[in-house]
Amino acid sequence: MIILKSAKEIEEMKTASQIVADCHRHLAQMIAPGITTMEINDFVKKHIKKLGGQQFTNGYNGFQYETCASVNDVIAHGFPSRQPLQEGDVLKIDIVAEYGGWLGDSAWCYAVGQVSPAAEQLMRVTRECLYMGIEQAVSGNRLGDVTSVIQQHAESHGYGVVRDLLGHGIGRNLHEQPSFAHIGQAGKGPRLKEGMVFTIEPMINEGTYRMTVDQDGWTARTADGTLSAQYEHTIAITADGPIILTEQ
Repeated sequence: MIILKSAKEIEEMKTASQIVADCHRHLAQMIAPGITTMEINDFVKKHIKKLGGQQFTNGYNGFQYETCASVNDVIAHGFPSRQPLQEGDVLKIDIVAEYGGWLGDSAWCYAVGQVSPAAEQLMRVTRECLYMGIEQAVSGNRLGDVTSVIQQHAESHGYGVVRDLLGHGIGRNLHEQPSFAHIGQAGKGPRLKEGMVFTIEPMINEGTYRMTVDQDGWTARTADGTLSAQYEHTIAITADGPIILTEQ
């Protein structure tokens, strides 16, 4: 069942979402060769608390960190580590914060120093996929209108769109309906309605869309070892169009 939120509830969700957005604004200034993803994780932990929120992921289904930190071929759910980041790395940081019982969720992709032209293009196209999907997230459209433009844009550049990790509804719970891969057919899927709140979070691989999961049960990698990029926003469907709650 898809839980529709009132205008008041959407307004309440903005605080948690903006805590996440503020974390990302700070990370954009911090991330450089030599920093570790554990240092990033520790900053996010403290910053969420400083802003009056609570971290959500540490303890969620056994996950033990405040962020997911995914480098290069890691698609998502990577563990923060004390290994320094290197010039040219592609880093994805996923953050969830809670405030007043509501959740906000956003992942962002960062270039560590100067990345290769191929990595730069992958990041650009993935970011374009996110915003093209958001443009289609209007009341009356179907979910397939969102996911199909993402798939078409990524595949037109020869990239693979991850199927096994999903966008999802969000509210008082992290994973609500609808749950969806970022592929599909225009005109298909659930009708988008005012009051729906969900994430759009395309994970785009340089090569195959297929993935593997490490023995830790969390770390998802590209099956062929190529780079992966991801950008994610929490959005709300309103009468005036989509609102990006996690806008930076």
